[in-house]
Amino acid sequence: MKTAAPKSKFAWVVLGALGVVFGDIGTSPLYALRECFHGHGLPATPDNIFGVLSLVFWALVIVVSLKYMVLVLRADNNGEGGILALLALVQPDKKIHSPIVRHWFILMGLFGAALLYGDSMITPSISVLSAVEGLKLVTPMFDHYVLPITMAILFLLFSLQRIGTGPLGGMFGPIIVIWFTVLAVLGISGIAHYPSVLWAINPQYAIHFFASEGYLAFQILGAVFLVLTGAEALYADMGHFGRKPIRAGWFMLAFPSIMLNYFGQGALLVEHPEAVVNPFFFLAPQWAILPLVLLATVTTVIASQAVISGAFSLTYQAVQLGYLPRIEIRHTSPDEKGQIFVPAMNWALFVATLWLVTTFGSSSNLAAAYGIAVSTTMVITTLLIGFLAHRVWNWPLYKVLGIFGTLFLMDLAFLGSNLTKIFHGGWFPLVVGGSVLLLMATWRTGRRILAHYMAANAVPYEKLFERMDAQPPKKVPGTAVFMASDMSVAPAALVHNLRHNKCIHDRVLVIRIATRDVPHIPFGNRVSVRRLKDDFFCVLAEYGFNDRPNVPQILRQLGSVGIPISLPEVTFFLGRETILASSHKAGMAIWREHLFAMMSRNAQRATAFFQIPPDQVIEIGLQIEI
Repeated sequence: MKTAAPKSKFAWVVLGALGVVFGDIGTSPLYALRECFHGHGLPATPDNIFGVLSLVFWALVIVVSLKYMVLVLRADNNGEGGILALLALVQPDKKIHSPIVRHWFILMGLFGAALLYGDSMITPSISVLSAVEGLKLVTPMFDHYVLPITMAILFLLFSLQRIGTGPLGGMFGPIIVIWFTVLAVLGISGIAHYPSVLWAINPQYAIHFFASEGYLAFQILGAVFLVLTGAEALYADMGHFGRKPIRAGWFMLAFPSIMLNYFGQGALLVEHPEAVVNPFFFLAPQWAILPLVLLATVTTVIASQAVISGAFSLTYQAVQLGYLPRIEIRHTSPDEKGQIFVPAMNWALFVATLWLVTTFGSSSNLAAAYGIAVSTTMVITTLLIGFLAHRVWNWPLYKVLGIFGTLFLMDLAFLGSNLTKIFHGGWFPLVVGGSVLLLMATWRTGRRILAHYMAANAVPYEKLFERMDAQPPKKVPGTAVFMASDMSVAPAALVHNLRHNKCIHDRVLVIRIATRDVPHIPFGNRVSVRRLKDDFFCVLAEYGFNDRPNVPQILRQLGSVGIPISLPEVTFFLGRETILASSHKAGMAIWREHLFAMMSRNAQRATAFFQIPPDQVIEIGLQIEI
């Protein structure tokens, strides 16, 4: 009886993971095999079918089962996954001595992260479109309604995001279980008509396919890659549910069901090559097509959840690590810190998916834009995980080169094939990724220039106290809190307040919020206090990049170290910088300075981000020319 509760809880977590994490990779059977043949004009001959199935099988075994499930999921940063968590885990500032190499590692990680935003836009579009297009098989009258229905479904999907991934996973999990069961049943029914299709697991069929088709086989690798497109989301969403539930869901249900369906579609094509226009739906009997379309539509909505929640996690990590400006982030679960909702990102993704649907018009057209983002990110992930294995896990070099070198060559092959689609829509995720990388790099560089300016004009505490002793300011009752990014010098807001108001509170707290390269820091280990003079204190509050800073909580915690604080008596002094772009100062290009200034103006107010009571805040404006 003692183990029943944990097992029951684990089962529910696996169910939730199925509902949120596996939808993307689980809906690939809707279009992947179709694009291999119909999308590239490849004749559906038995040799070609066996060759493509062999490629699909070994791609799923090596890339998803071995690389991601066995190796990459080991690289959890205190339970968190995703390329930014991996970048933090590698800790390039400590492990790499060359500044050039360190710079390129960070740039690679940021570009891989930025590319996932493009994937988060394409996945909902192609998944929902491919399902709704099944209505055409029921009756041609639905032809003109595919796009409006798709747009309505996408609106509903993004409207539901405010509920949070936990409740959505509980809602979606049972549906995904039904979906995978249907995939398996359809696949088994197809295999039963032509059992010999199972021989396609022999890798010789893949080798023969390449030998006979040459460059066309290389191009088709880009379509084969569609079976892998949800793999990176499995890693990005690890923080929502954990490593073990994701592995259990993959090996126990998702992988067997997906493979059975692909083999079932292959068996159908061997006997009925004309079904190549949509082998997934033709695998079902005529009476089941409409219910299957409805189930597929609901499932593709769920499939989109994996990349959307991954984009939320990525945005939160980027903000906490200082790569993006502060943005409104809502925590949707009191228990799971990784379950969040980012309103601005949610509606930006919605607008982008609508544009994609209306511009490309069909899932086949969108398939050309799909894959480049994920394949590039996979290459970067392999490089980072290989470095981690060698330098942090202490694997011998021959083992790292043997395992990750092989995986790297596979990733390069998939990337090279996807790059052939760049002029047919593949440019879109690259433009999105490049734009996001530009924003990240501009914000990071701008904040560094701003920090240098503030440091050059800062007043050390020794000089500040000398001025106060020479000309004592008027004391006012209460506690003043100043936010600082550098504990070695006085905050600019404090200096300006003394200069202009000639007064200071009985107690002064200078608080610095520091984000560390770990996902979470335990509550009891976050706060440290240093007394500078009399009732003048410096407070360092350390958070993980998945923790949400809370200044009132910090103040309440100070009571345990002998500094009781009455929150209603606290006045918060916050500096608000107005950035002015200048062409005569060394820094960034003038257009990037204007971009940084715009990002700074639109950043979330510190009161909301740090959860400071807004009616107790005095803002002191500073104009800074960079």
